[in-house]
Amino acid sequence: MIDEASTTRYAAALLRISQGLLFLAHGAILKLGTFGLAGTMGFFGSLGYPPVLGAVVIVAEILGGLALLAGVAVRWVSLGLLPLMLGALLQHAGNGWMFTKPGGGWEFPAFWAVALVVQAGLGAGAWALDARKLAGGQRAVSA
Repeated sequence: MIDEASTTRYAAALLRISQGLLFLAHGAILKLGTFGLAGTMGFFGSLGYPPVLGAVVIVAEILGGLALLAGVAVRWVSLGLLPLMLGALLQHAGNGWMFTKPGGGWEFPAFWAVALVVQAGLGAGAWALDARKLAGGQRAVSA
């Protein structure tokens, strides 16, 4: 029989680490590494958004991804990244639901938005740094 009390924190950690890696990959590798800062800003501008929003998204994805990986302020970071996914969802809404459609569909950003809400509800889970404990000198990593 599965003991939910002992497995939930590991499931939350798996979700957190997966999302952290994906946000880091999207911000650092895809947007910054592949398209570059100017290319990402230009793309956001071509969609009718202020180009600087592209830089803001890059920073949010990289810092948010790192915070999720480390397990720092996970509930707040998850909620803070939610507007990015809702923006992506709105941007892709007219392309159909499959992300393989030209221009990308809405199912991937929709799933990611739901996953962020779930993460915010679950918290960091296992293997997370706790900034409050770091400041107080107590054990900083929850096992």
